[in-house]
Amino acid sequence: MSNANNGLIVTWWQKLVDIFPGVLVALTIALAATFLSDHYNAPVMLFALLLGMAFNFLSESDGKANAGIQFSSRTLLRLAVGLLGARITFAQIMELGLTPIIIVLGAVFATIIFGALVARLFGLSTQFGVLTSGAVAICGASAAMAISTVLPQHKNHERDTIFTVVAVTTLSTIAMIAYPMLISLFNLTDAQIGVFLGGTIHDVAQVVGAGYSVSQEAGDVATFTKLLRVSMLLPIVFGLALLFKNKRGKGQIKAPFPSFLLLFAALVIVNSLGIIPQEILNIINQISRWLLVTAIAALGMKTSIKQMASVGGRSIGLIIVQTIFIAGLVLAALLMGI
Repeated sequence: MSNANNGLIVTWWQKLVDIFPGVLVALTIALAATFLSDHYNAPVMLFALLLGMAFNFLSESDGKANAGIQFSSRTLLRLAVGLLGARITFAQIMELGLTPIIIVLGAVFATIIFGALVARLFGLSTQFGVLTSGAVAICGASAAMAISTVLPQHKNHERDTIFTVVAVTTLSTIAMIAYPMLISLFNLTDAQIGVFLGGTIHDVAQVVGAGYSVSQEAGDVATFTKLLRVSMLLPIVFGLALLFKNKRGKGQIKAPFPSFLLLFAALVIVNSLGIIPQEILNIINQISRWLLVTAIAALGMKTSIKQMASVGGRSIGLIIVQTIFIAGLVLAALLMGI
């Protein structure tokens, strides 16, 4: 074996040794978060964030776990988002019919534009408005994580990402409980209720919980509608990557090309063709879930409670307004019979 090959092996081995402690800690937190989620029926992402934040001291620059925490919060995150494509097929989108597609697509784009514009009224950056409204419009925590990877970096970038994940997860849980009761006040069919729930609640798990609490039909329609919103992750994130590609400013760097989106798109296409056996798809989805929870745990470790407190009430108000906006928009479309 040549000296060059030996050197490459040593380099890779050293990288593995460097990242192992941090990745192990993040995975351990992910396991603990999953245990708590299963036993207390609460969002696993929220547990992972909160537990991770309790271990913030491990992310110190001179700590042994720092390299692995950085790796988990970036590389593992991108891989997890790319693997989300295995959950979607074109057939699932087409089964929804034209009406839900028009409503959902219109609501997604309108919410992102609305959020970016209104952020300025709250005295916040357009970039922060895009991050929060994208999470609200598409698929909650997963969208926040994906969008954050293509936005220009700045000193509060990770803090803003963590805040968005916590906020959309919390609001999604509240919506899962409140929306089925509120929507019952309107004279809508179960299918229309499913479109509303799937088109407005942020996270997939909460959509499923809310939909099937109404009826089987509402649950099925809500799930498919939510998948349509999730499928918007690829074009939205890719578009944002192009939009912010050359953006520079103080403390910012260019956003890298989101190569994980190619994996996302490839899996959607392959899954639509029915090439991958269901057993393999289930494994891919489980891997994606574990990687995502591990990445969020790592992001939690990189964020202190003091940093979170500095976000301020305006940020909370902004994401609440965005949530109300998409809910009102979808409800109005359904009541008007669009």
